[in-house]
This record gives sequence, C-alpha cells and structure tokens, in this order.
Amino acid sequence: MNIRDLGKVAVLLGGRSAEREISLKSGHAVLAALQRSQVDAHAFDPVGQPLEDLLKQGFDRAFIALHGRYGEDGSVQGALELMDLPYTGSGILASALAMDKWRTKMIWQAAGISTPDYVMLDADSNFQEVTDRLGLPLIIKPAREGSTIGLNKVDYAQDMQSAYQTAAQHDSLVIAEQFIQGIELTAAILDDVPLPLVRIDVTEGLYDYQAKYFSESTRYTCPSGLSKILTTRIQEQALYAHRILGCTGWSRVDLILDKNGQPFFLEANTSPGMTNHSLVPMAAQAAGISFDELVIQILELSCEYA
Repeated sequence: MNIRDLGKVAVLLGGRSAEREISLKSGHAVLAALQRSQVDAHAFDPVGQPLEDLLKQGFDRAFIALHGRYGEDGSVQGALELMDLPYTGSGILASALAMDKWRTKMIWQAAGISTPDYVMLDADSNFQEVTDRLGLPLIIKPAREGSTIGLNKVDYAQDMQSAYQTAAQHDSLVIAEQFIQGIELTAAILDDVPLPLVRIDVTEGLYDYQAKYFSESTRYTCPSGLSKILTTRIQEQALYAHRILGCTGWSRVDLILDKNGQPFFLEANTSPGMTNHSLVPMAAQAAGISFDELVIQILELSCEYA
C-alpha cells in the first residue's frame, strides 16, 4: 500500500485508564515512527477532547495506542465503528473478551487451551477453600486491568485478604489464580502469523509493572532458546488462542511454560505496548521487521480487517 493511501492518521494515546503513563510512551513512539515514514500522523488524546473531533479534524483512520479500559476493551472500537473510521487491532467483541481475563479463561477452557485453574473472589469468599483448591502460592489480580496493575503473588494464607482488597480497588471482578512455576514467555501475533517467542527472566519477584516498564535488570531473550519443536507447538497454540477470541491484526499472548513443558496461557493483549521495553517490537526485530516497518504493517492491517 502506498503511504499516501493511509490518509490522515490519528494516533490515539493517553486516555483515562490506569495505564495512561505507558500509553503515552507507546503512542509517542508510534507517532514518531509514522512521521519518519512520511505518514500524515497526529497525536490524539481522548482526555480533554471528544472522539467526534476525529471526524471534525478530517482523520481517515486511527492507530490505537491506548492500553487498558476505554481503549483496549471494545469501548473506543465501538465509537470508531459508529464513526465508520478504520482502526488498528481487534474489533469490539474480541477486544472486550481479551480485556476480561475471566471470560478469556472460560473460552480458552472450552476450546481446550490450557490456562491456570482459578476461582473468582468477592468480599464473602472463603479464602481457606480457595487455597485448598489452588494451593499456595497463588496470584490475585483484577480481571479487567492490564500491565499487572493490582496484581499480587500470595505466599501465605493470611495475606489473601490484603491482596484481594488491593485488586478490588481496581475492579469489581477479582481472580485468584493457580501459580505456575516455570518460564515466562510471550507470543506476538502479526497478521495471523506468530513471531519469535520472547523469554522473560526477572531477577527478583514477579514480572510486574515496575519490572515490565522501568527495570533495567529484567532480561529478555528472543528467540527464546527453546527447541524448534517446542517453539512451533507453543506458537501454534498461541495463534489458536488469538483466533478463538476473534482477535485480528495483531496481539500478544502471554504464557508460562511449566517444568513438564506444558504451556499455560494467561491472557491476550489486543493493544500491546510499543515502548522501548515492549515485547512485540522485540519479537518483530528478531523476525527482521524494524520498529518503523512494524508500525506501518499494523496500520495497513486496519484497512484489511476493516
């Protein structure tokens, strides 16, 4: 596609979710890449200006660099469809499903995709029954937040209440999830093709918000160093996990590989990060796709899947 055919592009960034800080970083990186490629691209932050200004300002399509609620959960996708404005990434339903880790798990389980066992929590939950079922340690997290916001690893039963309250501050849906000890991996999908796997090694604790975006000690290996046979099997399952949710364009599927070589899928991200610590650009680079080329490909897919 000729760059000029992309028209005037709005890079949606910032927004009002808990991931605003990272969205601003992603959005400005995407904006710079588009402008380096001579695309007529402009930043558009939905905070402080209504989405209908996209039409008033003559935009032809949108690159969604919003993360979390109101940007990755089907909300903005629905608004853009009402305006008949093509956008990057998955549609309304897939975005909403992928943002909801509870419903993602139910769909994956029905499709035979391995995911850690879980229990939904509320203020009246019997935490002893939860630990009896899932064991310790376990993970407690909001069902509809990203970037591990509100997530805690619980090693002792007496910490369950505090971890639940932390997660509940971010979402009315809270999940207690079986902790899988193993290798943390992520599988990026671009135009229905899996990219090389990224292996993540955290020197201390969990791969949490700090480790993801700010730590210089978190180590990434891409390609992952796994055998070709195992890599292919994981990539195929990740692609199936992406497809079964209805995802299109691009996504990132996160998983843990246990000591027996069994992958357990955690979540799918339909608007992954595009910062200098982000994993999709890393996987693309290993596949011979530069950051600028990746951004253009994602944008071009907004036409194909519109």
